[in-house]
This record gives sequence, C-alpha cells and structure tokens, in this order.
Amino acid sequence: MLSMRRGETLLTCMETHSHYQFMPMIETQNPDGAQDVLIDKFGRRVDYIRLSVTDRCDFRCVYCMSENMTFLPRERVLTLEEIHQVARAFVSLGVSKIRLTGGEPLVRKGVMGLIRQLGQLDAELVITTNGSQLPKMANELRDAGVRRLNISLDSLRADRFTQMTRIGKLEQVLRGIDASVAAGFDRIKLNAVVMKGRNDDEVLDLVDYARDRGIDISFIEEMPLGNITEHDRAEAYCSSDEVRSLIEARYPLVRTTEKTAGPSTYFRMSDSDSRIGFISPHSHNFCGECNRVRVTVEGRLLLCLGNEHSVDLKEVMRAHPGDFERLRQTLISSMDLKPERHYFDLDDDEPQVIRFMNMTGG
Repeated sequence: MLSMRRGETLLTCMETHSHYQFMPMIETQNPDGAQDVLIDKFGRRVDYIRLSVTDRCDFRCVYCMSENMTFLPRERVLTLEEIHQVARAFVSLGVSKIRLTGGEPLVRKGVMGLIRQLGQLDAELVITTNGSQLPKMANELRDAGVRRLNISLDSLRADRFTQMTRIGKLEQVLRGIDASVAAGFDRIKLNAVVMKGRNDDEVLDLVDYARDRGIDISFIEEMPLGNITEHDRAEAYCSSDEVRSLIEARYPLVRTTEKTAGPSTYFRMSDSDSRIGFISPHSHNFCGECNRVRVTVEGRLLLCLGNEHSVDLKEVMRAHPGDFERLRQTLISSMDLKPERHYFDLDDDEPQVIRFMNMTGG
C-alpha cells in the first residue's frame, strides 16, 4: 500500500497572470523507498527528457515551421505548474538531464520562475534557444541553475541569416552568444543545420567562429518533420560525412568517446578545446542508444522523434490533479510504446511525421 506524506521541500508552482504562487503538494512514495527507473522493452534506459515550454517562436526558420503558423490556444498548452510536475516525476524515475525547448523557450511569459524551480531538481538543466533573448537573460539563466546552453546558429551572414530565419537578426544572436560566454556556463554548443546551396559553404566559417570563442558546435542533418514548401529536402540534404570532409580539409578530427546524453557524435581538434559534433538521423542512425523522450507543450509524451507513438500526460494530470503516483506510473507504462527506431526517407512525397519541429520541441 502506498503511503502519503507532505513534501517538506518539494514545491509546485501555480501560474498566475504575472507571477508564481508556490504551494506544497501531496506526493506519494513507495514505503520501501525503492527507486524506479524508466526502461523500454529493448532494454534502453531513459534518463534524459526534453520538455517543450511553448510552440511559439520569434523566428520562423525554414526547416522548423511554415511562414504563417497557427499557434496553440492557451487552454491546449501545459501550464508552467504542469510542466514542473512532469519534470519532477521524471527526475523521481532516474532522469538526470532536463532540456527545455520550444519553439523558443525564453519567449514564454513567466518562464524564469519555472527555470528557477527546475534548477533546484536533482538533474542537469540545459536549454536549447535561438539566442535572441540571451543578451538580457544569460546571467539570470546561469544564476537560476542552467548549466549548459545549445544555441542555434546556421549562418554568419546577416542577409542569409534573415532569409533562413525569415525574421531573425544575426547581430542580436551574436550578442547573445557573447553574453553567454561571459556569463560562465559550464558548456555552450552551437547547433547548425546544414543544407546544400543554403549554408554548406559556411561550415568552416562556423567552425572558426566556435574555435575563437572556445565553444562547441554540432552540425545537424535536416529532419523531415512537417510539410514545407520553401525548399526540397532531398535536394538540400547534406550528410554528416560531407560536412566532416569539409572540416578535415583544414582541421584533422579525432573521434572521442565523449557523450552529453544527446545524439551527437563528438570529434576533437589537436589545437583547440572546442568539440565538433555531428547529429546524423539519416546517415548514421543513433536509435540503438536512444536514452531520451520528449514532452510537447500540449503534454504529449513522444517516445520517438520520428514516430507518432505518444501518451497524453495533460489528460492524466487534469483528470487526476495532484496524483503524483499516477503520473509516475503513466511514465513507467509508456516505455512499452517506445519503438526500436525511426525511419526517415527523404524520397517520400509526404513526410512520415506531419508535426513541425516547433511542435515537437527542439
């Protein structure tokens, strides 16, 4: 039989119009103190969760969303309280890394209150951002407990950057990167989606930019999520092997065994502390070692980036408010739905997954 106790230090947050109101929450525990973990039917342990806090963004990147997006109404979005509750449930089941994503997570109203609470959990807190809000938020994020940042940067040319983001300003993002370096995060990594004929001629410039600042960079193969008309994904596809060859023409790369819980394969250069990563969902499938799941801002627990297997956590929480043990058991049971792998086919006329990346969460 499960025993109940009132958490002495665990707090949940109730979202209000402009601030947080904190209150204690009833929570269940196994009387023997057993530590449950999340194991799927293929024996993979899930210890990394990517939480989307919003589908909204101040950019409209061509590979992420359509130019004229319709965003979710407020009632379909998880409250910040619910996001915090989901994070706590995952941490109680052995998750050691939480990544906040979007859309652009830093544009959500009240998000700093959530970040401060997540920073108190027993898990590494990291954020993926487009960098637009970092000039004013970098120091506050570091003080709130964020340890690492991933910052999207696909081009160092102002006109091209605006074309790829549709409305973004490169100078603002570069100031955000510099502010983050000055704030002293444990690690900063740039993410660049490489597309032929769009920015593949900037690979070495991006590497040099990262080297000059002592930060890491990962090059990502575009993922076929959502219907887009701006470009042909098959024609724009640039494999990680091609990108690596471009880099090795200037900097010999040595593969390392370093991991950050994500899908990047890392290489080092003999004359730099910067690491070069490759995320290769097409050319080098990484599903065999998958240790992560995603929660969309609607509360859908996605068991795989490239599949639609999901569980509605929002429904569970709203039908049974405050029932922490039910939420935990839902997460445990969901592991049976996690598929073995994804299958991305660039030659398909229609993408296998119709949701855009901003809906998926980073």
